[in-house]
Amino acid sequence: MLFRLFQKAKYRDLVSKLGTPIFPQKPSLKSVGSFPEQEEKITHAQEVAIQDIKKRSVNGAASYFLRTVLLQVIGLVATSLLGFYLSPEDYGIYGLVIQVVGLLTFFSDIGLAAALIQKKTTPTKREYRTAFTVQQLLSWLIFGITILVATTAAFQMKAGNAGIWILLAMGLSFPLATLKTIPSVILERKLDFSKLVLPQILEQIVFQGTLIFMVIRGYGLISYAYAIIFRSVVGAISMSVLQPWSFGIMIHVPALKGLFGYGAKFQINDFLARIKDQLFYFFLAAFLPSKEFGYITWAKQWSMYPYSLTVQNVMSVTFPAFSRLQGHKVALRKAIEKSLFFITTAIFPILIGMVTFIIPALTIIPEYQKWQPAAFSLIFFTLSIGWSAVSTPLTNTLNAVGQINTTLKLMIFWTILTWVLTPVLIVFYGYNGVALAALAISFTSALPVYYVRKIVPINFIESVWRQAVAAIVMAFVGFLGRDYWGLGFGHLLLGGVITGSSYILALVLVGRDKLMVELKSLR
Repeated sequence: MLFRLFQKAKYRDLVSKLGTPIFPQKPSLKSVGSFPEQEEKITHAQEVAIQDIKKRSVNGAASYFLRTVLLQVIGLVATSLLGFYLSPEDYGIYGLVIQVVGLLTFFSDIGLAAALIQKKTTPTKREYRTAFTVQQLLSWLIFGITILVATTAAFQMKAGNAGIWILLAMGLSFPLATLKTIPSVILERKLDFSKLVLPQILEQIVFQGTLIFMVIRGYGLISYAYAIIFRSVVGAISMSVLQPWSFGIMIHVPALKGLFGYGAKFQINDFLARIKDQLFYFFLAAFLPSKEFGYITWAKQWSMYPYSLTVQNVMSVTFPAFSRLQGHKVALRKAIEKSLFFITTAIFPILIGMVTFIIPALTIIPEYQKWQPAAFSLIFFTLSIGWSAVSTPLTNTLNAVGQINTTLKLMIFWTILTWVLTPVLIVFYGYNGVALAALAISFTSALPVYYVRKIVPINFIESVWRQAVAAIVMAFVGFLGRDYWGLGFGHLLLGGVITGSSYILALVLVGRDKLMVELKSLR
């Protein structure tokens, strides 16, 4: 069904060049606030292209959702088993390595992949090869830096022998990961998301399978090192097979300059994000006891599962799709509103469920009682994700339409808040202050709404209020039965059914018509 439009010969050339802009001359986005929809005239061929983008995006979102459901099930099983076998100190060491690698990841790319995706015209062979060559050079530089870091006395003292090998494995994964970059960009530009998900599924199965097997066999924390290497090799091979390309080594200076204009700003934005997150958490890992940082890492990891299941799926599709729609303001507005509606519809009940049942779950599972000190951090992190579910699609929109300067300003603001507010709250609330600061800062996520509305007049309240009301009802029902849910597994399961049903019922009561319209629009 997705490719039915391709069967008509008069549109084959148009569809084969989806990477080019739909409109030969892109209207100014600055005037979007005053345009009437009926004045935006498009040709029949352009309408066909827009509908094709919509179909591919919906199909892609479905593919990513099914992929993520599978991966999250695998990940949850793995995380649950690791929680049995690994200690909070082990999580702290692994969290430290993750922050080091997160910082080094910045230097493995200068925004070239994002520039290739966002580029309005189809990238040339020279541009692809130049981007690949630069990333290869940077990735091997990163591997060299990881070797230097691993040999420092400070890191060896904090991370131990297992942490050193994990760091080296992650360093080696950088050159392997660059082998996937250009094939991934080509597939994203074609909006062929069904092929993109297959390597990710294989990677997760190999990674989690290796990790679980080795941990159960008693290899301990060093199991991560083997799992990382196996995952990287499988991912590189599978992506290259699914999307071959004209492989070559080249640095074409004009092509590099053209990509670097957008890529540099994108990378600065990424750099600020890493200062806000990885660098800050690196300092936390260095100064907090491993056990306390282990609580933070565990809580953060669990809180991100709803985000990965919903927001990241949609974001993987919307950035290339919004980039293709940036010349069509009406279609872009509708796409933004739909993404907000479906993201919040899915993520709100998951977040409320985690907040409601985390303490009862930790109470009735003996092996998990050691994580009870991290419960409040998990709750605060989880609640902050609710705001991220709203702000991330909108900042993604700003990047897709070329408004990277605006996202830079937002990232600077959030970075300053993180570095100023978090240490203050740690002084008063200990390690729980990290998650509490994340929750407080998340309320500033209303700012992207303001900036996007200056470009595209989205109806934000209309897109989210029904889901918010249903989530409040669900939270109230969960709060009423909080003492009952922790009496045993049966009570916990019954509580999940009751609270989940309350969300569905409330959503149907206040938004049945809206829900039906949005679901029908996906056909």
